[in-house]
Amino acid sequence: MTTDTPARLLQLLSLLQTPREWPGGELAERLGVSRRTVRRDVDRLRELGYPVQATMGADGGYRLVAGKAMPPLVLDDEEAVAIAVGLRAGAGHAVAGVDEASVRALAKLEQVLPARLRRRVSTLQAATTPLTSGDGASIAPETLTVMASTVAGRERLRFAYRDKDGSESRRLTEPYRLVSTGRRWYLVAYDLDRGDWRTFRVDRVSEPFATGARFAPRELPTGSAAEYLRQSIHRRQDSYAYEVVFTESADLVASRVPAWVGRPEPLDTGGCVLRGTSGDPVEWLAMRLAMAGCDFEVREPAELVGCVRELGGRLSRAGGG
Repeated sequence: MTTDTPARLLQLLSLLQTPREWPGGELAERLGVSRRTVRRDVDRLRELGYPVQATMGADGGYRLVAGKAMPPLVLDDEEAVAIAVGLRAGAGHAVAGVDEASVRALAKLEQVLPARLRRRVSTLQAATTPLTSGDGASIAPETLTVMASTVAGRERLRFAYRDKDGSESRRLTEPYRLVSTGRRWYLVAYDLDRGDWRTFRVDRVSEPFATGARFAPRELPTGSAAEYLRQSIHRRQDSYAYEVVFTESADLVASRVPAWVGRPEPLDTGGCVLRGTSGDPVEWLAMRLAMAGCDFEVREPAELVGCVRELGGRLSRAGGG
């Protein structure tokens, strides 16, 4: 039984936010109080401006209706934990469709969770191993939430960063946006020490720290953070352009390759062509293309052509061919 009136009102509000009508007797049982107390609590919610509608009948019922003073979202413990765990899992593995807005929501939710629920979320997350495709590096959700908070609050962010060659550095930045490619997360930020815009792979970031220092946002050189990231990847010396022709339709190929690899374009021959730019090793891209399960021909670059031939020969020998 909930004896604390404010706590009981919040619990009642949480129940009423479910899109259904609640019989008075069921609400009384859920809250561990009498039906009379439920009626008094409903009156208190109405006094606070919440549009609670009552229906007549043997038991009577209550439901929250749309109005000018809809309440803020109220979640019970189990709902809050479920949402936080789901968002953390999606954010930590860069699942396609879980973008910066979802990470900001996670940052807000975890900020207001009581300590006991934060511990439950962390414990459940640590005990859960998601089945992923292995396409990207795993990221600590705490890293993303700290970054998202500084982006939203226009707060300078300090962190340790490991370059592709393994060298370590400390960075002080003005974070602009988080960008998800569906496989990896990137931070687009203004690097104060280098006096220029930079992109950072989030899986190479550690010890993110919100400094508390506010800043006025700068103008990005390109129209959007996604476009800036695309151009940044293209400019890198280790990136390469590729062109692959498939014998299958564009729709079929698109359903079998990750979106970040590229969008297949139909050909008059009935097949399709896939073009893109990658900074990943050609061996990795060759494996992804082979996993599509479709016949294809690599037109460029020469390094990818050679890698595909070598991979094909190795697989043929492994199968006794």
